Amino acid sequence: MASSNPSVFLLMINGQIEGANFPEYDDLYCKYCFVYGHDWAPTSGLEEGISQITSKSRESHNLIWNFPLDLTFKSTNPFGWPQIVVSVYGPDTFGNDVVRGYGAIHIPFTPGKHTRTIPMFVPESTSRLQKFTSWLMGRRPEFTDPKVVAQGEGREVTRVRSQGFVTLQFNIVTKDMRKLGYDTSPGSSEATPVTALSGMDQPYTL
Repeated sequence: MASSNPSVFLLMINGQIEGANFPEYDDLYCKYCFVYGHDWAPTSGLEEGISQITSKSRESHNLIWNFPLDLTFKSTNPFGWPQIVVSVYGPDTFGNDVVRGYGAIHIPFTPGKHTRTIPMFVPESTSRLQKFTSWLMGRRPEFTDPKVVAQGEGREVTRVRSQGFVTLQFNIVTKDMRKLGYDTSPGSSEATPVTALSGMDQPYTL
C-alpha cells in the first residue's frame, strides 16, 4: 500500500565533474557541495568532496578531473531543488592556495544523461589598494562559505569577475514523482519541478 501511495519522491544523481578550462592557470583542484531546500534530505552518497590536483597536458589546455558524483535525495515537494556548488583552487605566484573560481547550477530536472558547463567567477577587491594588498599578502578575496554562491542574498553588493568554465556530466533518475503529480518528461507542459522553483533563489549569474 505504501508503494502505491508514496509520500516522498527520490532523486538519484550519478555522474562526474569532468574537467575545467582555465587558460591562465594550471595545477588546479576542485571542491563540490550540494545546496537544497528544507524539505530535502540525502539518503545515500556524499554531499561534498575534494578532487585530486590535475595539470594540463601538451595536447590539450583543458584540466581533466573525472571526479565522481553519487548522491540520492528524498523530498516531499520540488521547492528547493538541489544545486551543486563547485569551487576551484590552485597556487598563486607565491605558492599559496587561492580560489580560482566559484560556480553553481541546478541539478537537471529531467531523467537521463546531461552535460552542463558552469561559468565560473571570483570575488573582486573593491579598491586598487585592497587588490594590491591581497596580492602581496597572498590572501585573495573569497567566500567563507562557498554555499552562498547558490543563494541570492547580498548578490547586488558583491563585485565579481568571470574566470574559466567547469564541465559536469549527470545521469539523473527519479522515482515516484509522477505518482505525486509531477511530470519531468522532456517537453511536458504539465506541472514540473520548474513551477515550484519559480520563487526560489537563483545562483549567481554573469
